[in-house]
Amino acid sequence: MPTFRNPVLPGCHPDPSICRVGEDFYLVTSSFAYYPGIPVFHSRDLVGWRQLTHVLNRPGPLSLEGLDVSDGIWAPTIRHHDGTFYVVSTLARNRQGSLTFVVTADDPAGPWSDPVPLEAEGIDPSLFFDDDGRCWLTACRDAAHPNGGGPGELWMRELDLDRLKLVGPTHVLWHGAVRGAWVEAPHLYKRDGRYYLIAAEGGTESNHSVTAARSDAVTGPYVTDPRSPLLTHRHRSPDEPIHNVGHVDLVDTPDGETWAVALGVRQIGGTHTLGREVFLVPVAWSPSGPVFAPETGGVRLTERRPALASGQPIGDAAATGPVRFDEPVLGLEWNSLRGPVTDLIRPSADGGGLEIDLAPEPLSSLGVPAFIARRQQHVRFRVQARIGFAAANPAEEAGLAVFQHQDHHVTLALTMDGDGRAQAVLTVREAGTSTRLAGVPVTAGEAVLAVEADETEYAFGVNDSATGRWTSLATIERSFFSTERAGGFVGVHLGLYATSNGGAGNGRARVHWFDYQPHPERTGIVDAAG
Repeated sequence: MPTFRNPVLPGCHPDPSICRVGEDFYLVTSSFAYYPGIPVFHSRDLVGWRQLTHVLNRPGPLSLEGLDVSDGIWAPTIRHHDGTFYVVSTLARNRQGSLTFVVTADDPAGPWSDPVPLEAEGIDPSLFFDDDGRCWLTACRDAAHPNGGGPGELWMRELDLDRLKLVGPTHVLWHGAVRGAWVEAPHLYKRDGRYYLIAAEGGTESNHSVTAARSDAVTGPYVTDPRSPLLTHRHRSPDEPIHNVGHVDLVDTPDGETWAVALGVRQIGGTHTLGREVFLVPVAWSPSGPVFAPETGGVRLTERRPALASGQPIGDAAATGPVRFDEPVLGLEWNSLRGPVTDLIRPSADGGGLEIDLAPEPLSSLGVPAFIARRQQHVRFRVQARIGFAAANPAEEAGLAVFQHQDHHVTLALTMDGDGRAQAVLTVREAGTSTRLAGVPVTAGEAVLAVEADETEYAFGVNDSATGRWTSLATIERSFFSTERAGGFVGVHLGLYATSNGGAGNGRARVHWFDYQPHPERTGIVDAAG
């Protein structure tokens, strides 16, 4: 039996939502405070995915400045109806829904419309198109009257597609299956005349689970599926490779199968660094409703492939290999924080390399630093970047960042010491405090900066371009970069930055190339001392 390897979207791709148009599948995920927002992926076989664009890829009314990395754009849903693609999502501030909006496009590759605000409370909006052509928005919010259920509730209101405006009364649908647990991530489906409301409960960490309710009418009343939770790993051994499973969305294939995309994390020793990833799970249908992972009852790293007669892999979303920045625009795998950085970071005019202007904002700021990064998508990886930079004072720096949060990251940067000598410095920032961990002189203001990681640690090293000598600086335990230690909802990003740390520097760094390589074994390059 042909199989595939989960996750199908590795690295930080939380809260997946999926739809199908003919033989094509389209998927979106949360993007939080990273910019551009809401990546859009395309597949023909549900396994191989290629990114098409971002929904929010130009400056507009949804400002992310001032936001924590784990705020921003939460839990989008993608749907297609009558030739139009719809995405609904929420802008979150201080871990609460601030603005719900909808965008549309004729082509999922864009352009997408400007966001249209909706009069909607809470988070996790979704759309359901009924057989009569009416469109319903569902979402979750604090429960005014939980009626013995959880503190949250799922609600519904009709969306006028001509005006993109919510109309009519609000219908409270359900308070969840798990008493005392917050209910979220509602998606509505119709099968054989019955409506199935699928949700997530227990939080997005170890107690995450998929629950359900059903009704004979779209507006309810909804009755809890007594089999809930229908999918969870909360009861599994700590040695289980996949945890925190939940937040599913269902899709039917042209061949009549049903599959679910779900988020989950791959933990090592109780912590994970890659963030919440997208896993593909088979679904069967019984008279009681959907049966997730019917053969095993859980999400597997190796799973049977969907039986798609015409499905052909079209891409691999885990981009690897050297990048020389010889194209006029950056690849879709690169993101900045909270806004565009095209005025600060650009491919060099001579067609080779990348130029990064010093920005006053450090990585610890809530503004838009001169920073671009890509997701870490493998536990074992090696990143190298050849960077040239001549600091004018010790406050100026440019280099590599292993970034979890604005107050939880590590930088390996070219700068200068108090005597004006060029050096490469490894700095750890945790809980708002920065600590210099190690440093080494560099003779030419240019070096290859490297980080290599495995299941136990991240190792940092420098190759002086003038001497060709590798120097190992330090190792940091892998768990330091975990979500469990840093908090929040995101995984590690690996990137390039330059800052004057509040000063008015006019300097510029030159990145000749950046290379991300997954490795089954540590190569030891950053441990070499000669």
